[in-house]
Amino acid sequence: MPGIRVNASFKSVSMILVLILTITLLISKNSQAVMRFMVGQEINLTTTAFYEIRTDHYNIKYTDIDVDWVPMVALAAEEAYGSVSQVFGEEPSKRTTIVIYPDSSSLARSFGWDRDEKAMGVYWAGSIRVLSPREWMTPQDSTDRFVQEGPMAHEFIHLMVDELTRGNYNRWWTEGVAQYVEKRTTGFEFASPFTGGEETSYYHLASLDRNFDKLDQSIAYWESLQVIEYIAQTSGEESLFQIMAQLGDGKSLSTAIEKTQGVSYRTWEQEFYRYLENNY
Repeated sequence: MPGIRVNASFKSVSMILVLILTITLLISKNSQAVMRFMVGQEINLTTTAFYEIRTDHYNIKYTDIDVDWVPMVALAAEEAYGSVSQVFGEEPSKRTTIVIYPDSSSLARSFGWDRDEKAMGVYWAGSIRVLSPREWMTPQDSTDRFVQEGPMAHEFIHLMVDELTRGNYNRWWTEGVAQYVEKRTTGFEFASPFTGGEETSYYHLASLDRNFDKLDQSIAYWESLQVIEYIAQTSGEESLFQIMAQLGDGKSLSTAIEKTQGVSYRTWEQEFYRYLENNY
């Protein structure tokens, strides 16, 4: 019986489609690893002129103008590694790259941000980028000040959240956890946006989900911390890590909260709002 003759070009197109589908499936299952690899390559390409030192857990890249500040960053980074890993009960799977940028504009440029965008540190896809402490500290300032007020603990916590959740987290969640663990390990806490006598207000969590960066940042960050503290107070700190384990298994945040809190997300959300209204 004669076989069916298939046009060669059709076979080629089919092979390409199968290849594209295979690659898409691999990327979707390993999106965090792919993103970290790509960002790592981007850092390697854009910091070829930087110097580099290795500490116990980090590769730290810097320019010659900051050579005197590297020991301070290294010490703060290693201190954050120890204290934060202890809280999380585990350590990162790989070494972490830290890039020290000499000024705000070069840090912003590394992300394609507006040059006027200000940040002391940013975690992104397995790497930590920080503004040189030379830009906001004096030679007389102690390393203790940088440990407490600098970005190392906060950004390392973001890395740990990313590790536990495998990249599956809401922006307000990671900001809340970062503030919670930072407060516990360094004692640092942002000032409340309502200390001046302003009437306490809050956003619906759906707004934090959709528009975190467009909201009043002082309130958005404050509320993110309140959520985390509320969960820790009502069901124990361990439930925070149970939620992140659920996220790491691919669950949505609402589903993870339902599974750990034992009530519907809607009920839990309303109870949280009542908590805010009764306590602030």
